[in-house]
Amino acid sequence: MRLILAPLLLLLVSCTNEAPASHAAPAVKLHGQRFSVEFATDEATRVHGLMMRSTLAADHGMLFVFPDTAARAFWMKNTLIPLDILYFDADRRLVSMQLDVPPCTADPCSTYPSSAAARYVLELSAGTAHRIGAKIADELKIEGEVGTVR
Repeated sequence: MRLILAPLLLLLVSCTNEAPASHAAPAVKLHGQRFSVEFATDEATRVHGLMMRSTLAADHGMLFVFPDTAARAFWMKNTLIPLDILYFDADRRLVSMQLDVPPCTADPCSTYPSSAAARYVLELSAGTAHRIGAKIADELKIEGEVGTVR
């Protein structure tokens, strides 16, 4: 009986409550702050973005991941909450910011371009970039599985 229980006990001891890094909840770190994020990695999720949401928690956001680095411009069509839109290059360095971007519920909606080519775009609640002291050249650290476009 002891011979059967010993391997089971070893198996239980080796198990932990922590998920492996590859299965961690999606999150990013920027300027020392951690944000839970949803990844927008395909055309459909990038187009829909944060549309029709009436709230966004202060520690949450959406990370748009593109397969290439290019000039980017976002609009706020059917976005009901003001946002900070942060643009990052392929090295995940902050290259441009559009802050306190207002909602847009009727056409035509303004566009908010990056001032440099970007591969990643992070949307956070308006005022967050200022609150955390984000600045150009800050590094974005990504946690969790982004998929094949990483």
